[in-house]
Parts: sequence; structure tokens; C-alpha cells
Amino acid sequence: MAEQRWDQGGGREAREESQVVGTRWGRRVLPEEVRAWEELVATARRTVADGLVVGTSGNVSLRVGDTVLVTPSGVPYDRLTPDDVTGVDLDGRQVLGTLVPTSELPMHLAVHRTTDARAVVHTHAVHATAVSTLVTELPAIHYMTEALGGPVRVAPYATYGSDELAENMLQALTDRSACLLQNHGTMAYGATLDQAYDRTAQLEWMCRLWLTASSVPGLSPSLLSAEQLREVGEKLRGYGQRG
Repeated sequence: MAEQRWDQGGGREAREESQVVGTRWGRRVLPEEVRAWEELVATARRTVADGLVVGTSGNVSLRVGDTVLVTPSGVPYDRLTPDDVTGVDLDGRQVLGTLVPTSELPMHLAVHRTTDARAVVHTHAVHATAVSTLVTELPAIHYMTEALGGPVRVAPYATYGSDELAENMLQALTDRSACLLQNHGTMAYGATLDQAYDRTAQLEWMCRLWLTASSVPGLSPSLLSAEQLREVGEKLRGYGQRG
């Protein structure tokens, strides 16, 4: 096995050759999968550090070719090492690692199979989860609603890890890049882990904003109209640096 080491800051010194991980699944881990696993673990740790996850309550996935790397079930993220690479194919068959994949694998695979997502982040963020118990759609409290594709829907409740929950989530994600899961949390995807994470953080912030504004006695927050959101959508298409 190629020797791997992460320092305390989450960095890695990695040989470029492939490594064999574990004994249960014999496929060699490709160099790009080694790098992707490091990125995935760093993002998972960030969800805890930023208060979006408590313990092991969320999960993260990153697609590399036809393999989906996922956080394992019930393992604190600060204990994950380079030898813990966990991966499945798009049908859910484990092809890398000895640790059991996240119990929310059906949701992750549903996103990877039906969208152009490369990365998926699921959290139990407190404000977003609170909103999921109150409404069927997050009111358009801020123009960044449009950055997620439009008003964020709430997927109806179903037992965690179930195919029913995965199907409910897909319906809520139609033409959106994030959704709320009723009495459960958030789901967001992107072309990169940074994008998926940023969308998750943005959704939690908007939920906190709406809860804060809604808590003022005798007043109701103003909301943006569909036309106002359309105008924002036009501006967002030209936002950022042009390379």
C-alpha cells in the first residue's frame, strides 16, 4: 500500500501511484480518487466546524467518473484517514473500502444519477430544519433565492435512508440545486464540493433570515415577487469574474 499521511491541518503527502485500500474490496484507488477523498473529508469536517452538522448527522459525496465517494456511516469525520476511502458505483454496489457507506446513500445516488451534479452535501442545519417543519416552501425572503433556482421547496417527510425519501427529494429538486427535507435537514448539489457547500450555507442563512424576520410581533417580512426574482436571475447569469 502506498504510504499516506494527513497532517493536523488536513493536508496530505501522497504518492502518485495507485494504492490498495482495505481487504474487503480489492480495486485499486486511483490517484484522482485519493485527491478527491481528501477534498471530501475536508468538506465533511467543515460542515461540523461551521455548525451545519452535529456529530455524524450529515453526509457528503463526490463523483469521480462512475464511482461515487461517500462519507461512511457513523464515523466522526475527524477520525477519517486516507485508508478509509469509501466508494460505490452508480447502482450502489460498494467498490472501494471496508467501511459501510452513509445510510443516506439512496439520496446521494438519486442526485448523481439524475442531475449533472459532481458533489452533494446533506446536513441537519438547525435553522433550515426548523423551517422545514413550518412551511412547504421557503418564502422568497432574499434575492439569493434565485441562485438556488427559485423558491426552495420542502420535500415531504419519509424515513431516513429510504427510497421514498430519495424520490420526495428529487421532486423537490426539480429545476433547483437545493431543497429542504421535512423534519430532517437540507440537500444541495453542485459541480464542485465548494459549490455544493456554498449552496448549503446560503440556504441555512436564508432560513435563519426568514425565521428572524418572522419572529417580530405584529409584523410580517416583505417577500420578493416572481418578477423580481426573474430580474435577479438575469443579473446572476453575468455575475462574477470572466475568464
